[in-house]
Amino acid sequence: MLTLNRLVAEGNAEGILEYAREFHGHVCPYLALGIRASLIAMEELGVGRLDHSSSVDESLLAIVEINSCFTDGVQVATGCTLGNNSLIYLDLGKTALTLVKRSTWEGVRVYADAERLRKYYPPGTTELFNRVVRERKGSEEERKRLWELWEEVAKAMLHLPRDEFKIKRVRVPPIEQAPIVESVRCAKCGELVMETRAVHVNGEPLCLRCAGEAYLAVVGRGIVEIERRGC
Repeated sequence: MLTLNRLVAEGNAEGILEYAREFHGHVCPYLALGIRASLIAMEELGVGRLDHSSSVDESLLAIVEINSCFTDGVQVATGCTLGNNSLIYLDLGKTALTLVKRSTWEGVRVYADAERLRKYYPPGTTELFNRVVRERKGSEEERKRLWELWEEVAKAMLHLPRDEFKIKRVRVPPIEQAPIVESVRCAKCGELVMETRAVHVNGEPLCLRCAGEAYLAVVGRGIVEIERRGC
């Protein structure tokens, strides 16, 4: 099996989608859309998928504006992931990717408009999606049919014309590289926590949970504050 870097270099969208299937768990239109947007952005910017050196240096950044299947397509295609600190999530709720070179802070923003893409869906697909996924009421037969349609639409998304996207050159304000910080041991639960995420109470370090402090989390609807609670 060809490596992802090779597939991206060759523009082999179908091959990338197979890797994305394993990563994401299934194939769907917006997973493929993330791949297509990434390939356009990389071509516009004149860059390839992150390799070993560039992922350590965070030399390429992918800024996504939505936490959906689209973002997994971006992670697979660009190699910019949450874990290697090359993926930045803006909680804006837009299907958009900005790919940026850290060396110059020049980037390309690629935006996809869901309304414009509806013409690529076979009749009845949206209604079936609503029943199976949104309402959680679909039968096994309906679920199977939806996955078949999803594959069909995903293949179409892989080869969308460039004029289906809003493509714009941008300049991004500098973003700091991920700092390397020490850990401290929570005086209550005994677990290590990044020093920057600890609070001190009566001179002792506590993790946010044990201190009863609120903290942020990314859930399905975006970034939310988790209520204050102890360990």
